[in-house]
Amino acid sequence: MDDKLMFYNISERNMSFETVICRITEFMKSDPHSLYVLSIGTDSHIHKEITRFITAIHLHRVGKGAWGCLKNYNLSRPVRSLREKISLETSLSQEIAYDFTTKYVTELSEVILPYIDKGADFRLEVHLDIGKKGMTKELIHEMTGRITAMGIEAKIKPDSYAAFCYANRYTK
Repeated sequence: MDDKLMFYNISERNMSFETVICRITEFMKSDPHSLYVLSIGTDSHIHKEITRFITAIHLHRVGKGAWGCLKNYNLSRPVRSLREKISLETSLSQEIAYDFTTKYVTELSEVILPYIDKGADFRLEVHLDIGKKGMTKELIHEMTGRITAMGIEAKIKPDSYAAFCYANRYTK
């Protein structure tokens, strides 16, 4: 598949990143008075001889719905190491977050800027599929540090819904 046409959701296939930005902007412009949380998260699952990674972009209009899309990445081998799996998931989320921070966060913030005094706000978060329970707890400091070093807030379970709920639903 062409690298520029990798995003999809239940309504639309083969969206470029620029199309994703257009959809997000349209969604925000339809109600610019709201609080928006843009979350990026990745989950993965081993399927025989490949590991499927799904990265989710989820724009939550808090209390009033959401818009989201997904991006697939298949690695042609099973990833058995938990550290490698979580590190790859984090890297894939970082790649998308980087595109937002370098090109589009200012543009998206400008949609709600005239309404800040009426409660409008925009936040960017990276959601990691790790938490304080289980084997991933040892990776919290390392992975969240990678995200915060980018100037982005990192969320872990149970607050990292873009990774462990939305993306997870499509990895199976």
